[in-house]
Amino acid sequence: MKRTHLNIEDIFNIPTAVIYNPDAFKSIYHVSIDSRVIKKNTLFIAVKGERFDGHDFINEAVKKGAVAVIVNEKNFKNLSEIDIPVITVKDTTKALGDAAKIWRSKLNAKIIGITGSAGKTTTKEILAVLFSEKFKVNKTIANNNNHIGVPLTILSTNEKHNILVAELGTNHFGEIPYTARILSPDFALITNIGDSHLEYFKNRKGVLKEKSALFNEAIKRNGKIFINNDDKLLKEIGKKIKNKITFALNESADYKAKIIGYDKLAMPHIVIKNKKKLFDAVLPVIGETNVLNFTSAYSVASELGLNDLQIKKALKKVKTYSKRLEIKNYKNFTLINDTYNANPDSMKSSFDVLNKIQSRKRKIAVIGDMFELGSESKAKHLNLAELINKSKTDEIYSIGKMMKLMDKKLNGKTKYHQHFTDRESLKNVLDKIDISNSAILIKGSRGMKMEEFVSVIEAREK
Repeated sequence: MKRTHLNIEDIFNIPTAVIYNPDAFKSIYHVSIDSRVIKKNTLFIAVKGERFDGHDFINEAVKKGAVAVIVNEKNFKNLSEIDIPVITVKDTTKALGDAAKIWRSKLNAKIIGITGSAGKTTTKEILAVLFSEKFKVNKTIANNNNHIGVPLTILSTNEKHNILVAELGTNHFGEIPYTARILSPDFALITNIGDSHLEYFKNRKGVLKEKSALFNEAIKRNGKIFINNDDKLLKEIGKKIKNKITFALNESADYKAKIIGYDKLAMPHIVIKNKKKLFDAVLPVIGETNVLNFTSAYSVASELGLNDLQIKKALKKVKTYSKRLEIKNYKNFTLINDTYNANPDSMKSSFDVLNKIQSRKRKIAVIGDMFELGSESKAKHLNLAELINKSKTDEIYSIGKMMKLMDKKLNGKTKYHQHFTDRESLKNVLDKIDISNSAILIKGSRGMKMEEFVSVIEAREK
């Protein structure tokens, strides 16, 4: 099997590239921006990030065995003593993307691109587990889904892989079009279009415009598009797409899921119907959103050749993922850690899960502000108050400027609610309140660092 690599002709095809000492060039089998992880036959690209500048680590990369380096042309004058090929470019970050695009053209793996306002990481992880039952799979590590992470994910894929499951994220216009062009997916899935990053995208139509670029790139390859028919905006653009597969929980679709019931821990028992075939299972992940996430993954896996026996076997290995509706059962309480991020849609999903847990009598929520909602922030937090007023939550503890507005609107079935202006006061209260026989939800945007409050609750079990 021929190894995936970059040759000197590929380097010449990187825009603005000038190669110094080309006679010493060796084929490149690995690409890295981290001088700590240089392997044999590695190209080191000196990318400038928020905290570090790769140009400061060029000598270290060379000492560890890098066979070539790509640098900003302005830094070339500082590299006179290096005896390996030096490639200069105007922008090393863009060169990383260009190298990844060339690398992608050499891959035989089927490439699946996933984006969406919520659920993309969970769906990516589920898909990777399912495909691993039959194929050699590579995937996006953690949430490395931006203009740096997507190229690195592609460059970590090689001739041994049959499948690449890549996640694409964004919070500004132009990011998905850029990474999707590099990825050039064979299959494209958008989980949903929600109220995320409205500070930049203004409204859901702005979110749709950005994320649908993933579909556009797959269509260029005559790829297959997976449409969430429960999402009105996605269903509408799906009408114009010929080569598509639809999935849904509420609307009609090629893959139609139905929730039969829940166990005491809110784990859903589902059936998915595709033509005359029925798939029946209890999912190891909680919440309606995860039912839809699994349904989308099931549809992709089925279309790429996995049968139900393989999927059921793989399903046993699927788990809840860190800080994403992650449920932990302790002797006296159940903790729902959903602290990775927050937007109005995911808040609703989290409270739905909290209220479906039957194994604990009391329901407690510790919630922080939802960020990046722009001019919609106040209205979205007040809408959350309406949702909580209709819920069965017994106690609400909130923190953040916007949650203060929300707290003032709580007047429903919630027996007790308290807002905090400083973190230590909230920690002290959480360290003392009665949490016996309780289900406790902790959620907020990443910048609220809600995981600190998770630690306070978990410490009480020790």
